[in-house]
Amino acid sequence: MSEAILQSWSDSFVELSDNEIIERTLNGEPEAFNLLIRRWERQIYNLAFRMLGKEEDAHDICQETFFSAYRHLSKFRGDAKFSSWIYRIALNCCHTHLRSRSGTNLSLEQQYEDLGYEPTTTVESINETMQRGQVAGLVKKALMGLPPDMREVIIMKEYQDMKFHEIADVLGIPISTVKTRLYTGLNQMKQRLGYLKAAL
Repeated sequence: MSEAILQSWSDSFVELSDNEIIERTLNGEPEAFNLLIRRWERQIYNLAFRMLGKEEDAHDICQETFFSAYRHLSKFRGDAKFSSWIYRIALNCCHTHLRSRSGTNLSLEQQYEDLGYEPTTTVESINETMQRGQVAGLVKKALMGLPPDMREVIIMKEYQDMKFHEIADVLGIPISTVKTRLYTGLNQMKQRLGYLKAAL
């Protein structure tokens, strides 16, 4: 299929809702599913990257998520939002991946190396490192140190700007639980940031 034809085909689907595209896919137009991938792959990739911390893992989870969604598309209930459904699949994939590597414990030196940090003993070099983006690295490290159930809530609320009721729908939990996990997670992040900065 040429680029022009592909673009023309894509344009004809762009006004369709997610549910309408799913219906078209299930009714014999499997190529329509590509538009759902284009609509949601950035959000799913960003979710996976912040959950797992590595680009390669995030790419793998993104592919696995859409492959699983396509295989089980006939099980999608039209009364639910596709966004909630695809997020749930992605998080399940992330949790499976996290369980598979749960036995890997990095030393503090290895953790710093992953962040591109080289230990130093002078105040000047520490400040210089912080100015080059070390703060962002510390935030990432603090986030990655949280339990997955708190991490996913913080990612969806603070990084993907989802509302409490949307997060609750994705996770299948009460809004009150979402809020508890968010506030507890943010407090733990503050504590972890204090520890990490002190370790520098």
